[in-house]
Amino acid sequence: MVRLAANLSFMFNEVEFLDRFAAAARAGFKGVEFLFPYAHEAAVIRERLEATGLELVLFNISPGNWDSGERGLAALAGREDDFARALDEALAYASALGCRRLHAMAGLVSQGACRDVYERNLSLAAGAAASAGISILIEPINTFDMPGYLLNRTEEASDIISAVGKDNLGLQFDLYHRHRMQGGVVGAIARYARITRHFQIAGPPDRGEPHPSDFDVAEIFSAIDAVGYDGWMGCEYKPRAGTEEGLAWRNLLPATA
Repeated sequence: MVRLAANLSFMFNEVEFLDRFAAAARAGFKGVEFLFPYAHEAAVIRERLEATGLELVLFNISPGNWDSGERGLAALAGREDDFARALDEALAYASALGCRRLHAMAGLVSQGACRDVYERNLSLAAGAAASAGISILIEPINTFDMPGYLLNRTEEASDIISAVGKDNLGLQFDLYHRHRMQGGVVGAIARYARITRHFQIAGPPDRGEPHPSDFDVAEIFSAIDAVGYDGWMGCEYKPRAGTEEGLAWRNLLPATA
């Protein structure tokens, strides 16, 4: 049965980042994820994880300069050395924090992102991560939220994973992005179950808490259970009226996290 992880970059923003670990634990979460850990020393984050008993399940390899508009390095032609350095940094953090999944953001086509470079860098990343038992994940992101991002469709991600051919390269299946970009979420869960290593959820169209009026949450979780997935699902949504106030959606589900 799927387990829920709080995304601390989106949830519990009522308190400072390092205080969100305790807030997530108090709310009943057993796992957490976030976008980037690099503003804090790994030892400081590790202290928060150990104090709360939370498992860190996912974070992103550095995407370059986010504030200047970069959205990933892994597919950028001419930035291979930058990606290699970002990968080394991410692997060091992951090893220190016991995290077994890293998301490699591709980047924007306007900044030079291309599939050939992406596949080469993903092969490099998966090879480097394998000895540490870490998986590298790729995520299709919808063009409404991130115009110009290289990877938008689930079948494209599947093709890339097949082309690279590494056992520890898999799909980060964001249900919100799939719904916004292509629809057919329930069918896609079964179709891509073999390569899915992590799920994320949010409610369309505004990326708020999942709600039955957005899509059938219970049906989605039943479909995930039906394929035998028992890993993590990150709650990567923007609470509409406060994090605690928005957690009631979990009552729609079987006991999970």
